[in-house]
Amino acid sequence: MDRPAWAPEGVDMMQPSPARMYDALLGGSHNFEVDRQAAQRGSRLVPDLPRLALSNRAFLRRAVRFLADAGITQFLDIGSGIPTAGNVHEIVRECSPRARVLYADIDPVAVAHSRAILVGDRRYGAIEADLREPDELLARVRETGLIDLGQPVGILLIAVLHLLADDDLPAARVGALRHAVPAGSYIAISHLTSALRPDDAAALHRSSSEGNHVGIQFRSRPAITGMFDGWDLVEPGVVELPDWRPESDRDRHEVPGRSLGLAGVACKS
Repeated sequence: MDRPAWAPEGVDMMQPSPARMYDALLGGSHNFEVDRQAAQRGSRLVPDLPRLALSNRAFLRRAVRFLADAGITQFLDIGSGIPTAGNVHEIVRECSPRARVLYADIDPVAVAHSRAILVGDRRYGAIEADLREPDELLARVRETGLIDLGQPVGILLIAVLHLLADDDLPAARVGALRHAVPAGSYIAISHLTSALRPDDAAALHRSSSEGNHVGIQFRSRPAITGMFDGWDLVEPGVVELPDWRPESDRDRHEVPGRSLGLAGVACKS
């Protein structure tokens, strides 16, 4: 298999990646055949899976605009994935032109492509880091000089915490990030859930664990809400993806009551 120019050396093109599978669901071009096959397997099990991806992307856009309106001028996007239309820095550029954005991802393809599109603009950057190692991640953030952790930060954990197993203590990782930022900081989380469609969630979990070796975790509403412990949730709280402050009917990619994702935004007081 020929290695495309955008794929760094050492990347296993035979192993699917959550970031590249998500890119494939969104119709992106920075994925391998193995990623497309994995995304197609999921879509055969749950045909509206691509609409879930669109719904999640729409939540990201609304959350970033909300944080910018709240006065946030620096954004840390952890688990940022493969850049596609409507990236955080593009949204920020429109509503808060002087704001800074740092992308962090464990996938070297995501990081390499992020750096390629950000060349020449010192307000934006990308690092390779693992959410499961928050101290190391935060050290790398500080090394960039791009994000001042002494000032309020908008932390984005969009469709990443469900990639952590229970043994990885996802709520504790969120807690470590909360301790690292000052009052006035915000966090936005979206997470796959088993709350509304347990059978579909179970089928996708089995597929991800057995067929794709990714291990996506569909968690309950209480488990996802618990990740906001220590933060002050803003209205409307933890809700289905399309129900978090929709701006128009175009944000409603999923049927009400059937979303496989929950989301919320909270502030540190």
